Amino acid sequence: MNNNSDLQEPEEELFEHYRFDVPKGQAFLRIDKYLMLMVPNATRNKIQNAASNGDIYVNDVPVKSNYKVKPLDVIRILLAHPPFENRVDPEDIPLDIVYEDDALLVINKPPNFVVHPGHGNYTGTLVNALAFHFENLPLNSSERPGLVHRIDKDTSGLLVVAKTEAAMTHLAKQFEDKTSEREYVALVWGNVKEEEGTVTGNIARHVRDRMQMAVFADPEIGKHAVTHYKVLERFGYVTLVSCKLETGRTHQIRVHMKHIGHTLFNDERYGGNLILKGTTFTKYKQFIDNCFKTLPRQALHAKTLGFIHPKTGEMMRFDTEIPKDMAYCIEKWRNYSKSNASEEEE
Repeated sequence: MNNNSDLQEPEEELFEHYRFDVPKGQAFLRIDKYLMLMVPNATRNKIQNAASNGDIYVNDVPVKSNYKVKPLDVIRILLAHPPFENRVDPEDIPLDIVYEDDALLVINKPPNFVVHPGHGNYTGTLVNALAFHFENLPLNSSERPGLVHRIDKDTSGLLVVAKTEAAMTHLAKQFEDKTSEREYVALVWGNVKEEEGTVTGNIARHVRDRMQMAVFADPEIGKHAVTHYKVLERFGYVTLVSCKLETGRTHQIRVHMKHIGHTLFNDERYGGNLILKGTTFTKYKQFIDNCFKTLPRQALHAKTLGFIHPKTGEMMRFDTEIPKDMAYCIEKWRNYSKSNASEEEE
């Protein structure tokens, strides 16, 4: 079962892994206890995590693990990948390894590289590459080899991969306890008003569009999420910001920045591929189109990553350059902003 959907990209619709039609004579019973009896090899922890991820549905409504099963309920477990998907075929795909030792490795993931197999992306993923380059990687609680955390397909940047069971347990706990350090650089629409700030808001799947996540005011819905942002550079109609994750939820930065009115530049899923700020001049539209061509993805890069080494206890920090596509786009905006400022001064 899916334990932790942190920063995972939902590729397509959800898939039914289990379905149970509760009989008329069923006594009221917590759903986590009920599913432990019904699902082979399921642990209560996995079931509770699946419920907190919104993967367990009763009569087509997501429920928490304390829901009491009633007669004639229809229980379904829906996940973002097809049931057969735990099979991973090794593929000789090159990896940009920033650091490696006998416990772990740190990878700089390029954009347009899916982290693990899912609907529409059964091959050519980071997990397929890891299976080729490394033997006997430990499985995480979602049965993914080596993966401690994930970033979206079109987000570039740093990922840590565990090579041993001990490293997997140690690193996963750091992410769970929010002691790991993760800083992203994002280009967002609009002139961010404050120099720095914090966005707090529970994140869950959008009620109408299952491909999107959304912020919910109800504390009972979704997962607690906190993003700290700081302005790095202003270009008038867009702003370059640093985002530090206190939590790591699916699409967290993308959703939180949209929530405060600053959708990521060229983030198609959340409407950032439209002109959200600026003028109606043809010349400006051509400039934006050129920017979109330069950066054909959301403007988000996982720039720094920090964690305590599971064997040595040393604090490890890694930093990577902003990739060329995003750097070129930022430079275009920098030049545009300067030329606009010069025209205003004249």
